[in-house]
Amino acid sequence: MSVRRFVLSVAAAALLVAPAVAGNKLILPGARIAVAKSTLTVQPASEWNRLGARPGRNAETWTLDGDALNDLTFYGGIESGKTLFRDTDRKNQPLPQVSATMLVTDIPALVENSYRIALGTASMSIGTVEPVAFAGGKGVRFTYAFTRQGETLRRRGEGRGAMIGGRLYLITYEAPALHYYDRSLAAARQVADSARL
Repeated sequence: MSVRRFVLSVAAAALLVAPAVAGNKLILPGARIAVAKSTLTVQPASEWNRLGARPGRNAETWTLDGDALNDLTFYGGIESGKTLFRDTDRKNQPLPQVSATMLVTDIPALVENSYRIALGTASMSIGTVEPVAFAGGKGVRFTYAFTRQGETLRRRGEGRGAMIGGRLYLITYEAPALHYYDRSLAAARQVADSARL
């Protein structure tokens, strides 16, 4: 292969990869940063990668090793009548909506029902549910476990959320139960602990 052909091959490969990576952004430790197109801010102690794809209008996802291996998702100020994820089939499978009158104990059920519909997650269970201060309000911390559609890999998750000013603020962390969940849990909790409005 000539040098010219090699250079053209590498350039073509770079162009194919660039659009997929272009939307991602490295989040450096130490700075307070607004997340999910909202007034919710966090201050990470380690580097994270913000993914360009958003699960919903007021949501964003960070990862340490790739979203299939660990996923920290922020939902910022979801209004009453809105959903966590983008509705793909409103007529046949409408997603559950946030309500301004929701109790914090309703948040885990909202997450579970949203996952079942949006992700096709047939196997999901909520574990512990306990009150906790979150983003300056009275909130809830809950654990959950699920398997994505078409997979056998069990995933574990932890969420923290609160209804503040009639809007839902929520952070979820999830990863495969084997190795990755425990490996990155402390880093995810540190970010959730730093949440402020």
